[in-house]
Amino acid sequence: MTSLVGNASAHEAFYQAARSGSLHHCWLLSGPEGVGKASFAIEAAGRLLAAQEEGEGVLSAAAHPRGTAAQLFDKGNHPDFRILTRPLVDPDKPEKGIKRSIPIDDVRALIARFATRPSMGSRRVIVIDAIDDLERGAANALLKNLEEPPAGTIFLLVSHSPGRLLPTIRSRCRVLRFETVADGDVARLLREQLPDASADEIEALVRAGGGSPGRALSFAGLELATIERDLATIADTGDANNAVRNRLAKSLSTKDAQPRYEAFLERVPSFVAERARLSTGDALASALQVYETSRQVAASSIRLSLDAQASVFELGGVVARLAPTNLR
Repeated sequence: MTSLVGNASAHEAFYQAARSGSLHHCWLLSGPEGVGKASFAIEAAGRLLAAQEEGEGVLSAAAHPRGTAAQLFDKGNHPDFRILTRPLVDPDKPEKGIKRSIPIDDVRALIARFATRPSMGSRRVIVIDAIDDLERGAANALLKNLEEPPAGTIFLLVSHSPGRLLPTIRSRCRVLRFETVADGDVARLLREQLPDASADEIEALVRAGGGSPGRALSFAGLELATIERDLATIADTGDANNAVRNRLAKSLSTKDAQPRYEAFLERVPSFVAERARLSTGDALASALQVYETSRQVAASSIRLSLDAQASVFELGGVVARLAPTNLR
């Protein structure tokens, strides 16, 4: 089963409902991206299916299902489990990435399975990660099954932006809310997953994650600590001679540096937000303007595929406005 950190109260609330024998047929797992919603949904699905064989004792985070159902689930072969995610653009060329949404054909294929009974018991579990990614037509196609759920089918719907969902979908769900994860828990997970990472790198990843283990892990291997030190230097000193900005811009503009460049664009606005929280009065108002500018520049750099070196240099200048001599 998956190793999870944080949100223990949400996990237990679900398992308690499952042990009660009156589990709602559709759950909306909502909260920030990267805090373990999908991981929990998959783990919970495995336990729900294992419970039919091993009893409700496995409906607990501390339990260790070991029966046939659990073994099949861990190998990805349980016939009564399906997970729906955005598919590859080209299954034969995974390097092309994944589609922007979950198409209606994938939902229809899923629904077609509801005409048959579950294979290993009376329960079937469907995870959709994320329900936000459904095409409008796909959402409407799914809705009928949420309104009139097939017998024994449990839906676990992951959502990062529940406010964007169809109200008719939200109204069919019981909401399980997930919160950001404490820094200590994120650091513990990072040390487990990245045993060779330095203490400085772990610290930088925790800050960049902002309470999201998934976000923190997405920056792994990108030497984020080095970027953090440069940003801190620019913010503290103003980098009047542009030495740090020039060096950072050159280092992030090569073809091989593309992942680090993208991490830089994602990190700068949150770095500025952290600094803004340390300000008060007029300085806070100025820092908030810097944050909005950094967010717009970073977003434009991605959307318009702007020159990497120029974008890094410009964002460095934005961060320089946080220097005490400039932030007034």
